[in-house]
Amino acid sequence: MVDVLILGGTGWLGSRVAERWLDRGARVTCLARGHRPAPDGAHLVAADRTAPGAYDAVADREWDEVVDVSSDAASVASAVAALAAHTRHWTYVSTISVYADVDGAGDDESAPVRGPGADGESDYAQEKAAAEALVRTAIGHRGAVVRPGLIAGPGDPTDRFGYWVSRFALAGEDPVLVPDTTDKGVAVIDVDDLADFIVALGDARWTGVVNAVGDPHTLDEVLTQAREVAGHTGDVVTASDQWLAEQSVAHWAGPRSLPLSLPPQHRGVWSRSNTAYKILGGRLRPLRATLERTLDAERKAGLDRDRVAGMTREEEISLLSAIE
Repeated sequence: MVDVLILGGTGWLGSRVAERWLDRGARVTCLARGHRPAPDGAHLVAADRTAPGAYDAVADREWDEVVDVSSDAASVASAVAALAAHTRHWTYVSTISVYADVDGAGDDESAPVRGPGADGESDYAQEKAAAEALVRTAIGHRGAVVRPGLIAGPGDPTDRFGYWVSRFALAGEDPVLVPDTTDKGVAVIDVDDLADFIVALGDARWTGVVNAVGDPHTLDEVLTQAREVAGHTGDVVTASDQWLAEQSVAHWAGPRSLPLSLPPQHRGVWSRSNTAYKILGGRLRPLRATLERTLDAERKAGLDRDRVAGMTREEEISLLSAIE
């Protein structure tokens, strides 16, 4: 039987990876803080990865596969130190945010990545880049680094992708505020397609670095399909980037934002090469299918629920009144 250790495994992507390994008949252990349960069939080891001896309970056996999704380089370093000698294959899930050039349209995995921050401080992308380097150095020919782009689908804790299809559904016959979509795009990978790919690489013990990103779509296409899936029949009111900035509306993510909208010079975020992903057998389900799956989940969660990205309907209505 294949023994798999997932460092995490109780969050959004990690739990999907655990479930896929369980579907293959693997024996799965999840090492996490224990704030959430492990998937049915997986064994949970509760541990704080920042504490001494965090891996003591799992370092006394051999692992066929270790999967790590951490964005904390220090936690990755301690895991590698404790477990590298006991692991046949290691998969580190990174991000395309590690690339140094945000305008790298069409760039593949050979593009330069970001270096460390000044004065020892680092952001999310720099932490991921440092963690990649640790894994590639310590694990070498036994390691895979997967760089996803925007992950979408049911259960997304960032609320970015789900905002639009849920907002169009909530608005119904009433207007919806959207950003100017000129020269903007989006590339999404469904969380379940990504989980399948991560497990397939681990099962094959593939080594190397690969972007796991969707095909590029214009932002207009994404909004149009989201509107169709939601059955929205009201007006679509477009606001310029300048006007939105003047109203303190952010782009991409976070509170009081219009998610997924990025300045045109960030085209590398939605147009990285996915050639290697496809060659390796990675699947990309249609955008509409992911939108439909997401809307089902959004309806169950409540279309008018509090969100971590986007705007409340009240904020949106206020802006619509102002722009008219």
